[in-house]
Amino acid sequence: MLIETLHAMRDLPRLRELAGILIRHGFGDVVRRAGVGTVLERAGEMLSVGQDHSLREVDLAVRIRMALEQMGPTFVKLGQVLATRVDLFAPEWIAEFEKLQNSVPPVPFADVLPEMMLALGGRSPQDVFVDLEERAHAAASIAQVHRARLPDGTAVVLKVRRPAIRAKIEADLRILAALATVAQAELPELKRFQPVEMVAQFGKSLAREMDLAVEARSQERFARNFADEGAIVIPKVYWEFTGASMNVQQFIDGVPGNDLELVERAGLDRKVLAQRGAGAVLKMILVDGFFHADPHPGNVFYLPGNRLCLIDFGMVGRLSNQRRDQIVDLLGALARRDDEGMMSVLLDWTGDARVDESRLASDLGDLVFNYEHLPLKDINLGQLLSDITAIMRDHQIVMPSDLTLLFKALITLEGLGRQLDPDFHLIEYIDPFVRRVIQNRYQPKAVARRAQRGIAGAIAAITGLPDDLARLLRDARRGRLTIEFDLKRLDHFGHQLDRSANRLTIGVVTAALIVGSSIVMTVRGGPELFGLPVFGLLGFVIAGLNGLWLIWSIRKSNRE
Repeated sequence: MLIETLHAMRDLPRLRELAGILIRHGFGDVVRRAGVGTVLERAGEMLSVGQDHSLREVDLAVRIRMALEQMGPTFVKLGQVLATRVDLFAPEWIAEFEKLQNSVPPVPFADVLPEMMLALGGRSPQDVFVDLEERAHAAASIAQVHRARLPDGTAVVLKVRRPAIRAKIEADLRILAALATVAQAELPELKRFQPVEMVAQFGKSLAREMDLAVEARSQERFARNFADEGAIVIPKVYWEFTGASMNVQQFIDGVPGNDLELVERAGLDRKVLAQRGAGAVLKMILVDGFFHADPHPGNVFYLPGNRLCLIDFGMVGRLSNQRRDQIVDLLGALARRDDEGMMSVLLDWTGDARVDESRLASDLGDLVFNYEHLPLKDINLGQLLSDITAIMRDHQIVMPSDLTLLFKALITLEGLGRQLDPDFHLIEYIDPFVRRVIQNRYQPKAVARRAQRGIAGAIAAITGLPDDLARLLRDARRGRLTIEFDLKRLDHFGHQLDRSANRLTIGVVTAALIVGSSIVMTVRGGPELFGLPVFGLLGFVIAGLNGLWLIWSIRKSNRE
């Protein structure tokens, strides 16, 4: 099936490389079940790679993380995205995925020079910038950073896309899409993870991240949102030098977020830094609906005056107004220990999935009971969110894709805050913040705007009704109108009915054999065994076997 899904033979060398890595890490069965081995054999490729037996004692999650590291930037990014799926993976898996680092050796300056010239319209970067450092200041899987100065002396950084990275990532995405299609069709245990949709979302995210101009636009949007917040600094983007392959922005010299000793030496107030970081992220989520999805210490700098500088806006999250309201309701319910409020939001997220509501209510009730008498300052929001996602996994509730980054951002933020201040508790900041947001939700202007949108929507639906009815009748006349009935478990009912008919038929045949054999036993003539007619004995034996089968079948059905 995979050979039909892959549209280009050009991806086979890369497919062979990936299959070899999987086999070395003990995933040969996955390669076989996905049909990769068959594809390569048809293409004349041979997989001579053997499993590394030293990995036999290594945990599965560790082996997967090691394989992703060796498979290259696309799969490192995939692992980083999977680290956000706290609704699908247990904490030990999330911990392994979080070890996938973006830091990789930089490529030589001569290799990235064409990308720089492409962004500069063919001009040499040495002619545009002053003191351009050929040695990379930092490097990641998609881009690397070089420091320089503008002609007026302003310090800047040039974030440059790695050469030939786009072609390799596009090939990896084609292979991932093909494998996801096969996995969803052939491996029922993976269907609930929605691999096809997950790969599609991942591809869109990666395409945005490869376009450094998209990251620059996100950066400017954050700058506008925090224009009135003096404590939050967003580096300026220099658009005259920025394009898809290079992003030029202001260089901010501050204390790295992971150097707490330097924070102390700089005389900064760690409690104030934690408070301002929490306020900034909560504003992004609850007010702006546009948030930095990876606020880990490596993406934060601390500046004099207890200010914070945020960098690296490649991974961002967006929330619709409806989703933002759901988040506010969930966070408010968490702060109040309101299990019914939490359940209402979780049921909204289930969509069409079947959920045992009574069992879900019981599990949420137990969760709230465990936290009921704890003061807010003693509640670890990260652990609380982990407990909620564990319940979601147990009930096979798949979190909407736009929320996975949010949960991960909140958990990361709590960890960052606790590094700065051991007494930091994010949930203490959530409750008053949520109260303000809810109050604003019911301000007269906000209510009037929602009412106006509702009235406009109702008018649009009413005025469009004649056109909808005309279209419906036209489709019916042309025979294009179809009505689908989705009767739950009808296939199971049909299977039961078929089995019942089979048992009934065997029962009738068995009764006929008993009656017929009894008649044959009274007739003399023909072959005999032990003085009894052979055909009569044979009929009784078959009838006895049929009877045993009926008893076994009925008992098995009752157990099921």
